[in-house]
Amino acid sequence: MQFTYHNPTKIFFGQGQIHSVSQAIQKGMKVLFLYGGGSIKANGVYQQVLAALAEHDVIEFSGVEPNPTVETLDRAVELVKDQNIDFILAVGGGSVIDGAKYVAAAALYAGNGWDILTGQHQVTQALPIGAVLTLPATGSESNMGSVITKAATQDKLAFLSPAVQPAFAVMDPDVMKSLPERQLINGLVDAWVHTCEQYLTKPTGALVQDGYAEVLLNSLKTLGEQFAERDNDSWRANLMWTANQALNGLIGSGVPQDWATHMIGHELTALYGVDHARSLAIVQPWLLRNQIECKRAKLAQMGRHVFKLEESEDLAEQTIAAIESFYHSLGVATQLDKYGDDKAAAISAIVNQLKQHNMVVLGENQGITLDTSRAILEQALK
Repeated sequence: MQFTYHNPTKIFFGQGQIHSVSQAIQKGMKVLFLYGGGSIKANGVYQQVLAALAEHDVIEFSGVEPNPTVETLDRAVELVKDQNIDFILAVGGGSVIDGAKYVAAAALYAGNGWDILTGQHQVTQALPIGAVLTLPATGSESNMGSVITKAATQDKLAFLSPAVQPAFAVMDPDVMKSLPERQLINGLVDAWVHTCEQYLTKPTGALVQDGYAEVLLNSLKTLGEQFAERDNDSWRANLMWTANQALNGLIGSGVPQDWATHMIGHELTALYGVDHARSLAIVQPWLLRNQIECKRAKLAQMGRHVFKLEESEDLAEQTIAAIESFYHSLGVATQLDKYGDDKAAAISAIVNQLKQHNMVVLGENQGITLDTSRAILEQALK
């Protein structure tokens, strides 16, 4: 284990915490209030945020999409530059927060903002960001990652920079009360796969990271089993906190990480509009089956410690089946059937996108080549 871990995001967790925004943003700062489609106006979050910003100069920008597009965000970048914005407050789920990170970085870059996603520009400075989380899923509220889509070319790419890590995040579980069932399920599945991508690799003897990952997986499994009884404060708070801990950098410190499921899943979202979490559920079981020999030990460990399976020669195989059953119990499909009439053409389109995005070798061992990705997709697409 060799790592440096630092998480500077201040968390305001619990009911009624949105008022903390008033103290978290320095008085006199001009704030861009960035949000999505307007659901925050129906559930009272919008009004709470405006009340907290009563002593600040506020400019609003709405319309950030699920899977935020650079086309929309570039309009926010221009607004930031024109209005001399000092601080960006993202109010929403991971998409809005990811969008805020792009805007914060692109606003201080003279070139084309998409250069950030293609790696032509390395982000070293950005405007400060705060987040009011409304949908627990991605952990974006306290990490340095962002995923942005270019609608014109159906590209979906990520960037990482400590410069865009939020200064603070407000996490009030009450805001989840109005979320549709589908979004709650998506958040649960997203957090599950985030944990798996840092855990289902190879044994390293990292007892804390493994143990904490298993705690998170057990928590998510329990929340899934209790989904029918989800309308209570404890369920909401536990999902919000678990999703945050799944991708705040801790369980991935000093251990191998995979992320191949995400890279392939991103292409399903970009090309076919599959919800991000559901793209992961489609890819993951088949990727695990394809990579079972190099992941066998950790899959067996997960089977013992998360699913409480008995020892057997096929424990790894049983664990994959249990993961798939977990998704099915939530009504989440593990195969894609909405990709047009030509399966071969769909697979080629996805593989071509992977190649274009330089995702030619993936996984903790860099053993998932384009041919391997094609083989995984052959199974994942009905």
